Amino acid sequence: MAEDGQIISCETVASWNEQLHTIKASKKLVVVNFTASWCGPSRSMIPILVELAKKLPDVIFFKTATRDFDVQALPTFILLKQGNIVDKVVGARKDELQQKITLHTSKV
Repeated sequence: MAEDGQIISCETVASWNEQLHTIKASKKLVVVNFTASWCGPSRSMIPILVELAKKLPDVIFFKTATRDFDVQALPTFILLKQGNIVDKVVGARKDELQQKITLHTSKV
């Protein structure tokens, strides 16, 4: 597991499957960034995610190139709690992503 303020990178299907256990067990909000190095909008969101990870130590951030959760477009951000999808943002929508993270971290 990464330290607070970091994004956990899952480059292979095996590493992603391994991290799924952590995701399902976590009571923290988990934000998974489905991305690709060739995707301009995905690359544009990386500095934003790094900043969010630093500001929000109670949120776990992942990035992966795997295609899980029926991802159809990049970037896609899946928000999970205890392994259950609570929200989704499709596209490089910084403001929408921040609003949804705030919404789900403020719920008790």
